[in-house]
Amino acid sequence: MKTDKLFPDAYGSRILLAGDISRAFSDPLNISGPIYQVHNNMLDAADAAAREGFGAIGVVMSGASSRLTNILKALRENNPAARIVLLAQMYEESAAMQLVSLTSNGASLADSYLICPVKVSQLYAVSMQKPAEAGGVAADKTTEARVKILEKLATEDELTGLKNRRYLWEFCRQIIERARKEHDRVTLLVFDIDYFKHYNDTYGHSVGDEILKQTAAIIRRCCRPYDVVGRTGGDEFAVVFWDDPKRKSATGEAERRSSQAEHPKEVISIAKRFRKELEKAKISLLDPGDKGALAISGGLASFPRDGSTAEEIFMQADNALLDAKRSGKNRIYLVGKSQNDIADIEG
Repeated sequence: MKTDKLFPDAYGSRILLAGDISRAFSDPLNISGPIYQVHNNMLDAADAAAREGFGAIGVVMSGASSRLTNILKALRENNPAARIVLLAQMYEESAAMQLVSLTSNGASLADSYLICPVKVSQLYAVSMQKPAEAGGVAADKTTEARVKILEKLATEDELTGLKNRRYLWEFCRQIIERARKEHDRVTLLVFDIDYFKHYNDTYGHSVGDEILKQTAAIIRRCCRPYDVVGRTGGDEFAVVFWDDPKRKSATGEAERRSSQAEHPKEVISIAKRFRKELEKAKISLLDPGDKGALAISGGLASFPRDGSTAEEIFMQADNALLDAKRSGKNRIYLVGKSQNDIADIEG
């Protein structure tokens, strides 16, 4: 393969990979040949960037922690023409977005990011985009816009704008894997809308869609910025609550949640607030005599208390949801609690 066809000389012909790539790629065996140079140690990568020219630099965020900003500055200074692409786990997406928006001496710390695990070809395609300052501005923006659209279609629910089922399951799997190592907790809320079939059958799908969109907006508004909210299908939704590392470091070790902890009070408080907000959200398209207030039934389950994998946590939360339905709907049940309904729990 002739790399000069893919990378004009002005942009370099090689890709530097910095950090532990073992969890970043779904096909790491394709990282071979003269195009790629890999350095697990970030300092070694910065040194290589200073000595050699690279067309692009892929930086694995996991494990870099607080050093990442300084590492990116060094990589940018040592190889200013290179396109820097962050390789982020799903739970690192918000941090990746912030780093892409940051600048140092007038230059952005990173040009874009990809959510792991990615294929080597994905990084390759993004790396081939020409830097705007070197010409090709329109082409760069068009390609990047197309990539963003494809990423959105692959991860978001079109109707509500929430994350889709595929994203939610993969995020839950990754965050549980991280929580296992860090002795953190993950709590899952699953819920669906009571009487949704009645609304759909009586008023039509346009009203049903409006109910879904209002429900999505309310749950997103009630959750914390880093919680992941998704629609898993039909009128079914799920929220993954997790321990944000930035928040933990800011509040200190005393706030660190142990693996033996009960269901977090904050999550229960959020779920209660969500139910109250739903009750106040009147649907103007419904007849006055019909059920004008929305209600949901749901189940809450936590790792590691109620299961050790994403599959087990989803199953436990789904079972609690079914129990809530059988008990009369309009309630959220906890897994493994004699006092199941969160409405009966103080706080």
